[in-house]
Amino acid sequence: MQRIRKHIGMRTIKTVIGAIAAVLISQLLNLDYAANSGIIVILSVQSTKKKSKDLAIMRIGSTILALTIGALVFSLMGFSALAFGVYLLVFIPIAVQLKFHDGIVPCSVLVSHLLSTQSVALPALANEMMQMFIGAGIGFLLNLYMPSLEKKIEQDILEIDEMIRAILIEMANCLRTKATTIDEVFYTRLEDKLKESYNRVKIESENRLIAKNNYHLHYMESRIIQFEILYHMRRCFKRLYASYKQTLMVADLTDLIADKLNGLETSEEVCQQINEYRATFRLLPLPLTREEFENRATLYEYINDLEHFLKAKSSIIENMI
Repeated sequence: MQRIRKHIGMRTIKTVIGAIAAVLISQLLNLDYAANSGIIVILSVQSTKKKSKDLAIMRIGSTILALTIGALVFSLMGFSALAFGVYLLVFIPIAVQLKFHDGIVPCSVLVSHLLSTQSVALPALANEMMQMFIGAGIGFLLNLYMPSLEKKIEQDILEIDEMIRAILIEMANCLRTKATTIDEVFYTRLEDKLKESYNRVKIESENRLIAKNNYHLHYMESRIIQFEILYHMRRCFKRLYASYKQTLMVADLTDLIADKLNGLETSEEVCQQINEYRATFRLLPLPLTREEFENRATLYEYINDLEHFLKAKSSIIENMI
């Protein structure tokens, strides 16, 4: 029993309950082809509220279109296979143009019922329209309940922050120890976590029928940009194989950024310190060797990337406010 429960998710349970309810309601209303309402529920239960709402609206619109075209074609050509083919020839291109792709099959099934009963009278049309209303409506109502992912997202944010902090600290250590590479595991774990968390945030966002400022979505977007900057910065370490006073200064700066990772108000403060580091570099004596020159140029490039890293989050948050 426990193994069965493991493989039966919330969406499956909602689909089963909805399909049973739709068939029972259709039977109580004495609709023909009552089971068809249950099939429409199966096709209507989606993974998010937004998808379910959009699909319900699209299905009802495509049903009105399909029944209208079907009624006109059958009235002019009679109830034949050729007439049904003409209906498809007219309906499918219009449905595609109106982006009613998901309504082509279920709506054509409803029109085929008109062909079977050989009637386009109002009761026959109402019978098919009611099936779509019941199936799509129940599918939408079932999707009004979606478990919140808020707590999991908050946990994701904490983990992502720690992973980014770990990369920054590792970078600082590499600068001090003259290491030329950073363990790829740091980047792989962070990349996988960002993809997983971003998908989770998108689902949570689409489960809000009333649009509002979504901090978590903007947070993930900013962290993805920062990840790309950190990944790009790896190239610097292959050229920082020597240690100078400036190298240790930049290592301390990297530690500072790791320590103040989440402080939006401190980003400007750290950026100011970056400018001070640049000013200090300008006052230093000119490099005496090619190696020292290349090292200083790479450090300057590294500092520019750190500044971009800091501004990535603050710029997105500013646009959100």
